[in-house]
Amino acid sequence: MVTIDFAKSGGIVPVIVQDQATGEVLMLAYMNQEAWEKTLSTGKVHYYSRSRDHLWLKGETSGHIQDV
Repeated sequence: MVTIDFAKSGGIVPVIVQDQATGEVLMLAYMNQEAWEKTLSTGKVHYYSRSRDHLWLKGETSGHIQDV
């Protein structure tokens, strides 16, 4: 189990998303503890939007869901 100290980083951490097969970097996003826990419980990647102060599921509007 991965342990992330969200408090140490001000409540959010940067997340680098890579293609599993190629290692290509796809995006940089952020997670807070709620996004991390929701990702672990659903198997679908959730992020935290700093500009909207809002949790979001990757692909909720585009359909490009990211599975863990």
